[in-house]
Amino acid sequence: MATWMRALGAAVVCLLALVSDGAARDAGRGATRFILAASWQPAFCATNRQKSECRVQTRDGFDAKNFSLHGLWPMREDYCDVSEQQQRADRDGDWKSLPDVQLSPETKAVLDKAMPGTQSGLERHEWTKHGTCTKVSPDAYFRAAVGFIDQLNASAVRQLFADNIGRKIDAESIKAAFDESFGPGAGDRVKMSCRRVGDERVISELTIGLSADALDQAAPGARLADLIQSAGRTSFGCNEGVVSAVGH
Repeated sequence: MATWMRALGAAVVCLLALVSDGAARDAGRGATRFILAASWQPAFCATNRQKSECRVQTRDGFDAKNFSLHGLWPMREDYCDVSEQQQRADRDGDWKSLPDVQLSPETKAVLDKAMPGTQSGLERHEWTKHGTCTKVSPDAYFRAAVGFIDQLNASAVRQLFADNIGRKIDAESIKAAFDESFGPGAGDRVKMSCRRVGDERVISELTIGLSADALDQAAPGARLADLIQSAGRTSFGCNEGVVSAVGH
């Protein structure tokens, strides 16, 4: 009996050690520290036709069948060391009055492609409100964001949207595409936003949770899958919507 009890006790200790070890490994995981916001530009332009980037949008343009970069947002931080005057201008939408963002020619070129809103000063808004809180340079901030949106556009998620332009897709299909490209459970780190255009509900944006090391791994090759997998879960939001075509 004593031998049996000792064996049982040893098994319990071993089990508790495994549970404790697993909890320790998970203690720093599952927290969303950044949000990658990816817009479906034809839906945005359906209700913002006056915007410069929308007036020149074409059916053959890159943003007609790919996600566009809206932003990369640190959680619960904004306007770090930004003057009250600039904050007011930003909130009023007077983005062109904000300081120009100093970028290398290479970064500016890739950003202009990934973020059509640069034509309206969106990069000035994004840096003023969000980028100033990241403790990295504007070049590093936007290069990382473009790298992440490029990975999204190389995935099954972008293909799902491109293959269904003009048709409705649902949450389960989108989550499955995220899981296929970025690993099981990736779809649980995504929220979808929709808006009304006429009598249709269209998909306007995906916001994707990323972990704290999103910018620590900002060098070329940072894997979006790893950053998504280490983020916290969220509700999906809008459960289905139409994938807008240009000129919808």
